[in-house]
Amino acid sequence: METRAIKIRSDKNPEISISIIPGHFVTAHSHVNFYIDMTATKHRHDMAAQAAKYLSKRYREGNVAVDTVICMDGCEVIGAFLAAGVARDGHTPVHVITPEYNPNGQLLFRDNVQRMVWGKNVVLLVASATTGKTIRRALECIRYYGGTVVGTSAIFSAIGEAGGVPVDSVFTRDDLPDYRTYSHQDCPLCKEGRKIDAIVNSYGYSKM
Repeated sequence: METRAIKIRSDKNPEISISIIPGHFVTAHSHVNFYIDMTATKHRHDMAAQAAKYLSKRYREGNVAVDTVICMDGCEVIGAFLAAGVARDGHTPVHVITPEYNPNGQLLFRDNVQRMVWGKNVVLLVASATTGKTIRRALECIRYYGGTVVGTSAIFSAIGEAGGVPVDSVFTRDDLPDYRTYSHQDCPLCKEGRKIDAIVNSYGYSKM
């Protein structure tokens, strides 16, 4: 698979890049024809800083108050830089937290961090958004714990909004014009008999 990887640089900042691998991949909610590798963006401090710099721009220019950044999909490095970028006056602390999953797959926040959500203006940070289902689940959880979601940020998003909240991203469908997502039951790749290359999520992939 790795030999098919194609690097794509952001037209917003060429220092930010992702790699895409064409094929037949299964996510939790859909089938897609590209695996999007965001490993470097999430885990290299310099690229994470550049991604956060771009994503924080919307909140700074809109004078949006942010108290907490909630990270999904292993985006904590970007989240820390994003928090620094949206901190009011450069000094007001911004919390960076990650929800847990209980045995039933539901999101939760432990008692010791719930105060960082309740009554706070929250930015939800995800690696990617294809159908928006994961974002909607996270928004429901944040609102349950009393947070006000002021924006959703992503490295890549195939959608412009989810759950009534705009999704701002470094990479969009315009950067991947051939990117396609299909429901499990309507996947044309399956109907063509093409084998699945890997099961993927925002953390990585497992080859079939």
